[in-house]
Amino acid sequence: MRWRVRLGYPVAVIFLVLAKPIPHSIVAGGIVAAFGLLVRGAASGLLRKDEQLATTGPYASTRNPLYLGSAFLAAGFIIAGDALRAGMIVGVYFAVFYYAVIRDEEADLRKRFGAAFEQYAARTPMFFPAFRASKGEGRQENARANPFSWAQYRRNREYQALLGTIAGLGIVWLRMWIHTRWGY
Repeated sequence: MRWRVRLGYPVAVIFLVLAKPIPHSIVAGGIVAAFGLLVRGAASGLLRKDEQLATTGPYASTRNPLYLGSAFLAAGFIIAGDALRAGMIVGVYFAVFYYAVIRDEEADLRKRFGAAFEQYAARTPMFFPAFRASKGEGRQENARANPFSWAQYRRNREYQALLGTIAGLGIVWLRMWIHTRWGY
């Protein structure tokens, strides 16, 4: 699935060509994107890849909080771009490729964590969060054993999402300026 990133570059270029951002759309999109960064950041500070099955924090509501956060980031850019066709292209790209990525990763987690993943998957939705009271199931103890960690956030290089979002919104702002200045 690594080619999804390579295919994302032309999608981004098409998005920018079709986008017609205005200040209001960029601010609104930035707010939605910021929420996505918060979701991703909260998840990333708990995720110990290849070591432990994450089931607390955002992982208690959805098995894929990083991708949920990415969906909010994509929605933020769609809103910032203020163009239906551009947004549809980004939305289709996200839906197709990330669904496939989620399925591949879950197959790997099933192999790696076996019954523990199956139990977790049975009580936790794949993507759209379920907000409900914990029924025990060891979640409280697990949360204390695996608290949020800024060091883990840095190890997972989640700051790259923040930097990329700032750069992306800057490029959208530049696109708006070019469009207003020269009509392109």
